[in-house]
Amino acid sequence: MQKITPCLWFDDKAEEAVNFYVSLFENSKIHSTTRYDEASAKVSGQPVGTVLTVEFELNGQKFLAMNGGPLFKFSEAISFIINCETQEEVDRLWEALSAVPESEQCGWLKDKFGLSWQIVPTRLNELLTDPDSLKSGRVMQAMLLMKKIDIALLEKAAAGE
Repeated sequence: MQKITPCLWFDDKAEEAVNFYVSLFENSKIHSTTRYDEASAKVSGQPVGTVLTVEFELNGQKFLAMNGGPLFKFSEAISFIINCETQEEVDRLWEALSAVPESEQCGWLKDKFGLSWQIVPTRLNELLTDPDSLKSGRVMQAMLLMKKIDIALLEKAAAGE
């Protein structure tokens, strides 16, 4: 059993967000959905029958999404890192998730629900931790100029091109 489960607070788009996220990742599914009843709707101000919580998994990681109303919003202080093996995977997830171009930097993006993600090729960490500090420094400089991480450009930077 997973000991820690992130809870994502949405205004009223939890079900839509979960369906979207589950469609993007393999080994993902919705486990259960609860809805506001008369008592909880009266306290929360949410309509009776609307989604309260959705328990779900993304690539085996459990989450809970909740429609809690407009009191809280997501911020860049919390983000989810997606480790990608290929440029094709980086490109696919970037295209699907990126919805706020002005928030894009160094592999970070914000989706249409306001949640921040980091789309990171595993090759980036390998290059940044290279024992050759000149090589890793060139990679860092190249990465800092990118919005979406481009593995081929990182490789060129590493090679000094």
